[in-house]
Amino acid sequence: MTDNGNPRHIAIIMDGNGRWAEKKYMPRALGHKAGVKVVRNIVEHCVKEKIEVLSLFAFSSENWRRPKKEIELLMDLFMGTLQSQVDKLDKNNIKLRIIGDKAAFSAKLQNKIEQAQVQTENNTGLTLVIAANYGGRWDIAQAFQQIIKKIDSGEIQAQDVSEELIAQFLTTADLPEPELFIRTGGEERISNFLLWQLAYTEFYFTETLWPDFEPDLLADAINSFRGRQRRFGRTGNQIINSLHSTQ
Repeated sequence: MTDNGNPRHIAIIMDGNGRWAEKKYMPRALGHKAGVKVVRNIVEHCVKEKIEVLSLFAFSSENWRRPKKEIELLMDLFMGTLQSQVDKLDKNNIKLRIIGDKAAFSAKLQNKIEQAQVQTENNTGLTLVIAANYGGRWDIAQAFQQIIKKIDSGEIQAQDVSEELIAQFLTTADLPEPELFIRTGGEERISNFLLWQLAYTEFYFTETLWPDFEPDLLADAINSFRGRQRRFGRTGNQIINSLHSTQ
């Protein structure tokens, strides 16, 4: 939590693009394009509120099950957005991080992702994390694969494996864990997003479909977070007493 009570890291599942378009009798593709515009507004609001990290679930490892045409459109939209927005992100001191199994993407898209990350890697403002072909179970599995290799090479011992060690090999290892998780679109589940990292995160669900999720609704979610008492296993009185002792 920051000095102004804001969460340091906000994670969002941007749900409802397709349904938003269907309700307006438009192709689902237009819903995804409308969702990209909302991302820009939300990023600007997070910069204004001095949020350190914003993580957005753009494409899950399960989304490959969608119709082929929709997947192709999403890949094209991803590529186009990278090409059109990376200079703006760089100009505004925003660091871009793409997490997920990028091997499934085309070579062209992989190169564009790498270029965008290199271009913004030294920026010191908001870190914008885009989860693409990402799954929380995949993230944990790849962490264990790295750990097993180090055990086999003798760099670490099996008995050294701990929660802290596992966290060091996740794709978000150098970032604070999310303090606020938001899901739009009315669903109330985390859908394999940041499974390990969300262990102590505050959840906020809204019926609003992502293309209608404006900065004032993000402000409502942040205000809800500010009003919660985060105990981490302690009692409410312990929290109050610790606050008094630091004053």
